[in-house]
Amino acid sequence: MESKEGIDALFLYATEGIFITNEKGEILRVNPSALKLFGYTEKELIGKTVEILIPKRFSKHTEHRETYNQNPHPRSMGSGMDLFGLKKDGTEMPVEISLSPYTTNEGKFVVAFIIDITLRKQAEERLKNYSVELEKQVNNRTLILEEAVQELQQTKKELHNALDKERQLNELKSRFVSMASHEFRTPLTTMMSSLSLVSKYRDNNDKENHNKHVGKIKTSINNLTDILNDFLSISKLEEGKIENMPEELNLKAFIADIITEMYTMATNGQKITYTHAGLDITSLDKKLIKNVMFNLISNALKFTPEAGLVEITSEASDTSVKISVKDNGIGISKEDQKHLFERFFRGHNATHIQGTGLGLNIVAKYVELMNGSLDFESIENKGTTFTIIIQQ
Repeated sequence: MESKEGIDALFLYATEGIFITNEKGEILRVNPSALKLFGYTEKELIGKTVEILIPKRFSKHTEHRETYNQNPHPRSMGSGMDLFGLKKDGTEMPVEISLSPYTTNEGKFVVAFIIDITLRKQAEERLKNYSVELEKQVNNRTLILEEAVQELQQTKKELHNALDKERQLNELKSRFVSMASHEFRTPLTTMMSSLSLVSKYRDNNDKENHNKHVGKIKTSINNLTDILNDFLSISKLEEGKIENMPEELNLKAFIADIITEMYTMATNGQKITYTHAGLDITSLDKKLIKNVMFNLISNALKFTPEAGLVEITSEASDTSVKISVKDNGIGISKEDQKHLFERFFRGHNATHIQGTGLGLNIVAKYVELMNGSLDFESIENKGTTFTIIIQQ
């Protein structure tokens, strides 16, 4: 008697929704949590098949139920799938369902445990965004998992899987921070160099050079702000929030200024040469092309040995602009070339060199925004040439 009373109490006061059905899928018993979850009264559900609680688009559920009845066994439904329940008012909710069959003298029955995982799904969706909200979303996800562990007494395997997802998110965050440092290095170096020269020229009362380097600092600060706004959320590119806004510029002078800034990254006798052909004046988005050049030149210097040479060429006409960046560095293997523009990809021969594998992915997207194409040629241990062609 006490055992029956205990079972009844567990059924009545469980926070999970519980249904008991027969072989035909007819609902024989339902607990208060399930009634509240779906918005029905007990009278409205008893005798109905479970399909009343399933969205109509899942038309094959009856077949799946009949197949399950042929070999009933305890299991979680829809492994790797999104399951939904249909409330009385017609709204849907994501759910987790586990089934436990049992047999008595009266026949075969199934106990279904149903949990509304709306909050968990919302948290998982938020975790997909690359933004400063990532840490908050990780905490929310952790809280949800902790609550789930306390309420549902999840198995060790489920907990391990959840924690593994958290580790992956933390790794993603670390990669994101590394990417930001990769993009900020050049303007920060320019600022530090110019700051030391500002003091020198100020003491010598050389106003022209003093003002020149103050201008460089301002430009670098603006560039840092632009990069921060553009790249702290890479999803802005995917959502179309970054636009191509071309304006008239002197291409030869523009690239020459970029190279001057980039020279601070050249080490151990590395050299950068630049030649230009065709028209000087053309139309490009200054911010996009500058970030493209920063990435390509920075990579060329990183992967070029001591005393190596980075050759930059540009050519402009009324119909197109062509820019090439060539190095004599470590090159890219044939196997790695097909993955080169994938996000976070690092070549097998580049693991000892700092980087996140985001630079070329960003370059490719920027070039595409500018109505251009990006090609490359590379031979391992001999060097790589990247070529950009932008239609006017």
